[in-house]
Amino acid sequence: MLIRSKAPLRLGLAGGGTDVSPYSDLYGGGILNATINLYAYATIEPTDEGKISFETADGSQVKIFNSNCEIIPEGVFDIHAGIYNRVLRNYPDKNLSFRLITSLDAPQQSGLGTSSTLAVAILGAFVEWLKLPLGEYDIAQMAYEIERFDLGMAGGKQDQYSATFGGINFMEFYKDKVIVNPLRIKDSYLDELSHNLVLYYTDTSRLSSQIIQRQQQNVLDQDDTAIEAMHQLKNQAIMMKEALLRGNIDEIGKILDFGWKYKKQMATGITNAGLDELYKTAIGNGSTGGKFSGAGGGGYMFFYCPGNTRFQVIESLKKFGGHTERYEFTDDGLVTWTL
Repeated sequence: MLIRSKAPLRLGLAGGGTDVSPYSDLYGGGILNATINLYAYATIEPTDEGKISFETADGSQVKIFNSNCEIIPEGVFDIHAGIYNRVLRNYPDKNLSFRLITSLDAPQQSGLGTSSTLAVAILGAFVEWLKLPLGEYDIAQMAYEIERFDLGMAGGKQDQYSATFGGINFMEFYKDKVIVNPLRIKDSYLDELSHNLVLYYTDTSRLSSQIIQRQQQNVLDQDDTAIEAMHQLKNQAIMMKEALLRGNIDEIGKILDFGWKYKKQMATGITNAGLDELYKTAIGNGSTGGKFSGAGGGGYMFFYCPGNTRFQVIESLKKFGGHTERYEFTDDGLVTWTL
């Protein structure tokens, strides 16, 4: 028997960072994101060997442990261990002996929510295998708690919810709850957005946790500039939502550029001279705005390119050594099945 799952990665279109505590606890956060057809995958193969094996799909990393014992997170399989430990703790009557094999369609630490999406895919596979009584909100919240509390990983809440629910969502974040509002956007609007929104991988990765920790400290220190920037980014998410629902797709570039100016004020390390030059090059060749898909500092960026300017923008970015990524928006969130 094989138990499989997949969960989609996401583009953080607007409001990025306002889902991070303590800002969301104090002021409420607002995010607009969209899942795309790049995924995190997990496969569980139950065994009767009394062992647990964590493996990457290409076989380059393998760790084996005794079953039914908590595992100390120690590196590449921290998320795997954290989820297994929580399942073992919450459901001690389950006899857990298995191989867990995982993979991602994008590099880790690249800004598409890879770590949290992988957490959702792994947890979803356990839910499918063990028939755990968890709905969508339960899965997203548990994945969040495992990452942030059990494993002490800095970050926000949007990634777990986008991966679980899928689609285009306006999400609200408060101290004690998250509200996921699916947006009903005409297919023609989404087709135009997908055509005009160029996804570019800078061929760099970054530790988003360091940027997020600085952002959190700025809120704790009551840094007026950083907090006002977060307020404006929350407004950006509302602006983006209205533009999409009304079909004012060409306004999106200006809305992205609005957010670019404020995003840099949230914390140090979000951008640098090289990334600023990349942004200016895209703007100089026809893009009307762009942003990082994540905390910043590298990874994926995307640019809104109206009309037929996408081709000139793509050509202009070749000198920076990265590459553009083809994608489509997807409606599906976490999917699980058994063979």
